[in-house]
Amino acid sequence: MASVIFEERVEVPLGLAGLSDFRLWSRSRSFPETGRIDFLAGTIEVDMSPEDIFCHGVLKAELAAVLQRRIKARNLGLLLIDSTRVVCEAAELSVEPDIVFISHASLEAGRVRLVPKATGEPGRFVEIEGPPDLVVEIVSDTSVEKDTVRLPQAYHAAGVREYWLCDARVRPATFLIQRWTTAGFVPAGSEPGRQRSEPLGCCYRLDSRDGPLGGQDFDLVEV
Repeated sequence: MASVIFEERVEVPLGLAGLSDFRLWSRSRSFPETGRIDFLAGTIEVDMSPEDIFCHGVLKAELAAVLQRRIKARNLGLLLIDSTRVVCEAAELSVEPDIVFISHASLEAGRVRLVPKATGEPGRFVEIEGPPDLVVEIVSDTSVEKDTVRLPQAYHAAGVREYWLCDARVRPATFLIQRWTTAGFVPAGSEPGRQRSEPLGCCYRLDSRDGPLGGQDFDLVEV
């Protein structure tokens, strides 16, 4: 089968006819273990750029740590980061968001399900099928249009309840919580420094400041 090679590291088979074929490939041994490879409405998007330490990694660690504390303390559901594949067939979507939250309520209602490994081993899963309650994306230099245009459209079509968009390439970092409406995603709060997350039942603000190593440091604050 013919294929296309990106940056001498990612070989994408040309015979992929749609989401079903992409899902099979993403579960195969030939699927790359590094980089981010998403399927959006018939298009395969490959990003092999390294993750920026401060603009991406440090911010993601802060967001995940604060959210995980709340989710675990209140037994709200599952928080997952990196390489967690989310699939929504109705929206022709297969992506690996920066951070994903799935509530127990969504799992129990069957709105979302965990897809088992092909081996059928108990407790082993490879995908999330259905719209998560919350998705976080952190903008990088190579993902501006994707994170601000294409992904919001795809997540809305999939029925994702809430979309968080962060950009730490600017000072201070920007932070926007958006909730699903029939017309699209809309900001979750108009009060400065106070945005409400309905799935988490809490309001947040993101503080950023100069860090000791030249980048920014961050505090996600419950308010």
